Amino acid sequence: MKLHTLTLRTVRLPLIRPYVLSYRTFTEFEPIIVEVRDADGRIGWGEGHISPGSSRETRDGGWAFCREHAAAVIGKDTREAKAIIAAHMGASKVAATALLTAIEMLEDHPLLKIDRDVRLPLLTPFNGSAPKDIEDEVERRLGEGFRTFKIKVGKDADDDIRRVKAIQRAINGRATMRIDANRAFSESDACRFAAALDPSGIELFEQPCLAEDWDANANVAKVSTVPVMLDEPICELADVERAAAIPNVGLCKLKLKRFGGLDLLREALDAVSRNGMESVLGDGLGAELGCWMEACVARVTIHNAGEFNGFLKPKVRLFAEPLRFVDGQLMVPAGFRPAIDTDALVAHTVGYEHFAKASSVALHAPSGA
Repeated sequence: MKLHTLTLRTVRLPLIRPYVLSYRTFTEFEPIIVEVRDADGRIGWGEGHISPGSSRETRDGGWAFCREHAAAVIGKDTREAKAIIAAHMGASKVAATALLTAIEMLEDHPLLKIDRDVRLPLLTPFNGSAPKDIEDEVERRLGEGFRTFKIKVGKDADDDIRRVKAIQRAINGRATMRIDANRAFSESDACRFAAALDPSGIELFEQPCLAEDWDANANVAKVSTVPVMLDEPICELADVERAAAIPNVGLCKLKLKRFGGLDLLREALDAVSRNGMESVLGDGLGAELGCWMEACVARVTIHNAGEFNGFLKPKVRLFAEPLRFVDGQLMVPAGFRPAIDTDALVAHTVGYEHFAKASSVALHAPSGA
């Protein structure tokens, strides 16, 4: 099977409400969408959302990577094309993932074949801070079917401790919590916060300190009353091995866009289990394509609430038959294979380039850094 055409798009998807992280507040998602076709008209799609501030990757760099490698692989056999992209994946892991997963979908990858109806519980972000807001949001989220809440911390350790305790009281055993600092704490503040946590109903404390500061995160894990989960540092198999050697690091957060493809992600998930840890899977910044692919992998590898909930955040969906969310769960029917709503895709495209053998057409370049 050869790549007959390859189309790159950057799309801008406005969010229903701002998504607040420690390093950035998102009002829209701007993923790269890759479309590949063979000579018989079969289609594969891939997605890569580069989150400025989350890593060293930039949106301009990701677009350049896609353009360069699209030109290099057009007309090639899919196996050769994947090898060419994978050989340079370190230059832009997210962009490479968009290209590689589009080819894997074109090849009808086994992990994307849904042979029975699937229901996967999802985690929900939690935003309330004032006592009344906390109580109201807990009841609303429980009413929506969620049983796992993600609480963002990292700005003020004392305020964060008080807020977490208030949320615990409001939940009153009816749901569990994941605490996520998004790398925002200093080592001393993270240690003080982690040691003060009442572990009741708390699954984990995610990424207390900077991704590259393994020693600081290890020191937090020593004093934490709950298991620590590493997120941003986990980008390859060696990182899994390193995490497993740290006492009280009990979980690794994995995302498809950090591993480059479906097979590589499955290999990493297996490595986490083999090293006696538990995986949490999902990208809260993913759109429908990425969330669907992560859900397909999760159905055979994950036994906790998925974090592939980014598809719930934009005002617009790109699937002609949108992913279904019912009672706190993502529902994927047997045999589901997404088709793209071309009208929605075109309406939200802000960057476009099309590649066919010996040709390339650019309408405009993506915006953003």
